[in-house]
Amino acid sequence: MKDLKQGKLPSREEIPEDYKWKLEDMYPSIQSWEDDYKWVKENLPTLKEYEGTLGAGADNLFRGLNTYTGIMEKVEKLYVYAHMRKDQDNANTESQALLDRAQNLIVEFDSSTSFLEPEILEIPRDRAEEYIASLEELKPYRHYLDNLMRRKEHVLSPKEERILAMAGEVAAAPEHIFRMVNNADMHFPYITDENGQEVELTHGRYIQFMESRDRRVRKQAFEELYRTYGKQKNTIASTLNYSIKKDIFYSRIRNYPSTLERALHADKVPVSVYDNLIKAVEDNMGALHRYVSLRKRALGLDELHMYDLYVPIVQNVEMKVPYDRAKEMIAEGLKPLGERYLNILHEGYESGWIDVLENEGKTSGAYSWGCYDTHPYVLLNYQENINNVFTLAHEMGHAIHTYLSNRNQPYILAGYKIFVAEVASTLNEILLTHHLLNNLEDDQQKAYVLNYYLEQFRGTVYRQTMFAEFERIVHGMAESGEPLTVESLSDAYYKLNLKYYGPDMVADDEIALEWARIPHFYSSFYVYKYATGFAAAAALAQRILDEGQTAVDRYLNFLSRGGSDYPIELLKDAGVDMTSPEPVNQALKTFSNLLDRMEKLL
Repeated sequence: MKDLKQGKLPSREEIPEDYKWKLEDMYPSIQSWEDDYKWVKENLPTLKEYEGTLGAGADNLFRGLNTYTGIMEKVEKLYVYAHMRKDQDNANTESQALLDRAQNLIVEFDSSTSFLEPEILEIPRDRAEEYIASLEELKPYRHYLDNLMRRKEHVLSPKEERILAMAGEVAAAPEHIFRMVNNADMHFPYITDENGQEVELTHGRYIQFMESRDRRVRKQAFEELYRTYGKQKNTIASTLNYSIKKDIFYSRIRNYPSTLERALHADKVPVSVYDNLIKAVEDNMGALHRYVSLRKRALGLDELHMYDLYVPIVQNVEMKVPYDRAKEMIAEGLKPLGERYLNILHEGYESGWIDVLENEGKTSGAYSWGCYDTHPYVLLNYQENINNVFTLAHEMGHAIHTYLSNRNQPYILAGYKIFVAEVASTLNEILLTHHLLNNLEDDQQKAYVLNYYLEQFRGTVYRQTMFAEFERIVHGMAESGEPLTVESLSDAYYKLNLKYYGPDMVADDEIALEWARIPHFYSSFYVYKYATGFAAAAALAQRILDEGQTAVDRYLNFLSRGGSDYPIELLKDAGVDMTSPEPVNQALKTFSNLLDRMEKLL
């Protein structure tokens, strides 16, 4: 593989084909996309034929729902393809145009189907149960109908729902504007690396620079990143402000007491789960402060700054991991999940699921996505370090969850909630960590991996909970009428950094602006699920290691059930109860115990 770390980023065309995902498996040509687009446009009017008939009988209800989901599946596929095609090169105008048309089609679809849910809600619950019992074809819609009727008091009249659907594209504007500013318009300067080379600072390379042994490089990358964001701070503050105003609008128009309750109601997650997480982390803040102190001592620093948080504290350990070796390491680490799981993993490696390398204009970060009738996809911006090995393991956890769900559930039940999604990804990381700690022969490398795991824990549990607390604070400010400005957002964020990282950390002024670069804040009250998912994954991973095949079978059944039940219930069946604070407290106890082990190694 060509070394792409030095100098300017390659164009999309310069990336070898073996390191690109195969979007042609979704649509072999733009013409085939156009064919589906035309089909949807032609079939959308047929939905109106069911308006006013859905409550007339089981057959009517089934035919209406079947037509609705059949068209929705095509609309989703058109959107996913266009979005992923744009993500591989945000500057590609053809892809931008496809995505714009797909977004418009979603609005048109939502408008055409706005009558459906209000009309179904007019059917008395006992009559709906009779319909399901009398018609076998309706049984796959049982959970969908139960979930819909649970939200009855929050669904408006057909006319009002149609107006809200037509406003969907406008409501999505803050997130889309942020993504364009962040991924297409924002350009970072070149910095001088450890070897005196001028290297372009990018989203993908930022963490690589933060891990540099050379403190000058870390400091320069940190300062230049936030100096660049500082030039856009008023635009981004306004964008986030209006994203939060959108949340408030929808929570009030749908009769929810708060934006938080609206967000959690969608998953049928009690607010106590959110509150319990923040309280448990606040009660265990001492362990994070102790980790910060250990990092300061291990690095031999008089002052620990925010740009010192990511450099490995184990010195003189080189763990450069080429992509092909990363795939092997992950397969070895996931052996406890059995042959069936590993076969799917290797299929993903070999069949064009993964877009590996960073290129000019490519969306930063990593994700897993796809549509129902093709294999899942994974976007990476792979750098040859241990962090990116774990990122690949994480995203393949999502991908295999999707793979099993799509093959075992009908379309209407295949989509699982984020609350359970993070379990599948994090469990892979935990098993990989366990494997490396047990099989590496070099104690320094073990300490390096242990340091990585502690960092993952800090980033996934402590950091995401800090994000969750920030979201609760700023939404509360906006709900009470307090303006959200660069100053108020930065002040709230800076104070949280002081609380979470404690007295041994110098909270640099630049960190107050970190909120401006977090895309997840445009999907409100989302990030807490990373922390709860980590806790649930830790519990399930331990069962798999302790109990073997019985626990593996329960876990694979959990992955295969998709969205066929509420997230809390799916996890209970898998063996963990997230309505109890115990999984989070146990995870935090594990962090403390691993910190003890790390202190002994150092």
